[in-house]
Amino acid sequence: MSAQIGRQQSLSFGLSPTRYGLDPILCLVVAILLAWGLVMVASASVAISEKITGVSTAYFVKRQLAFVVLGLGCGALAFTVPMRSWESAGPLLLMLALFLLVLVLIPGVGLDRNKARRWIDFGLFQMQASEPARLAVVLYLAGYIVRRQLALQTKTMGLLAPFIPLAFVSGFLLKEPDFGATAILLAISMLMLFMAGARLRDLAIIGGSLIAALGVIAIWAPYRVNRLMRFFDTPGRDSDGNIDQLGQALIAVGRGEWFGVGLGNSLQKLLYLPEMHTDFIFAILAEEFGLFGVLILIGLFGLLVWRGFVIGQAAEQLNCRFNAYVCYGLSSWFGLQSLINMAVNMGAVPTKGLALPFISYGGSSLITVCVMVALILRVDYENRFLQAGHPSARRTTKIEPTPLRRTPAGGGSRREQDGTGLFAFFRRRGARS
Repeated sequence: MSAQIGRQQSLSFGLSPTRYGLDPILCLVVAILLAWGLVMVASASVAISEKITGVSTAYFVKRQLAFVVLGLGCGALAFTVPMRSWESAGPLLLMLALFLLVLVLIPGVGLDRNKARRWIDFGLFQMQASEPARLAVVLYLAGYIVRRQLALQTKTMGLLAPFIPLAFVSGFLLKEPDFGATAILLAISMLMLFMAGARLRDLAIIGGSLIAALGVIAIWAPYRVNRLMRFFDTPGRDSDGNIDQLGQALIAVGRGEWFGVGLGNSLQKLLYLPEMHTDFIFAILAEEFGLFGVLILIGLFGLLVWRGFVIGQAAEQLNCRFNAYVCYGLSSWFGLQSLINMAVNMGAVPTKGLALPFISYGGSSLITVCVMVALILRVDYENRFLQAGHPSARRTTKIEPTPLRRTPAGGGSRREQDGTGLFAFFRRRGARS
């Protein structure tokens, strides 16, 4: 870790006088998603805005625009902070995450909606505590991997140690309850540990235990059992045979056909589909843009995840391992949450309350994803700073070979220099395991 910090000492708060640019594909994808999200909120929230206000049909889109501005501001602020500062703040961020998750459970502080206590009211806006808390956990876990990578690769206790704080965070999330956020956080953590070189045998045992525990928790609550029974019984209908939320979403997706009914022409958004501007906005998008629009959206999220992993791999080749694991974790978050949200809207998995990144209405989610993108772009900026051989970087940094890794046979070691690119990375990862 000291070598990594030493290499980045010339990167202080703010920006270098010499700019080396940022990943153009990632920036373009994020700009398109933000703009598309505003358009979809404007379209999907027309009826619900008029119902709430009695007059205005732009209530939610105006608020979403304010969240975009606030999110970009928070992202710009996060971008100016060097990654070594984020790494040093990892334990403090974990404590902050636990504090938020405890705070939201206090009656009178956390808002109770639909039998869930997930929001803290700050007056001007309401924050969903799980969003910044999960981001803090990802940053903490990336720092733990850098500090204890050899231990988690060779010792079972080294791999189990990060699951102690994860157990507390997951417990508080389930207490809200927020089962979906818990499952995604644990999946991201497992993937980050996999990328760090943890033994597959240990990961399989822990992963199987987590899946079993989540399965027991899922059937412990009666409302989750009812939700699962409805999902497997007659998809799209409730116990009385009436069309439920999933059924309305499937109608919207089906009406979209190949090219959609056109922007603004959705019928399901006219108060037929609940949560049409938040968790189920994908169904409205599919109705208005059709399969063609859905494929474009999936492609955009795919590009976002791909560029995140490419930037992370570039950081790992520069021996900036904390930067790399942050990119792997955040990119996985984007991919998993968007995939699960789409699957829920199309009836592939039981209904869960998860926002579609950049697209769904909501300040907490939008601000958090803007900060996540800013952190990935900061890693890209620092990569370019080092690769360009900036004069101040050359005085204090030195490109070092990647750390020694254990061989599959268990004796001796070899350097990780057998190819570049993501496919070569996974070949090396498989060999280490």
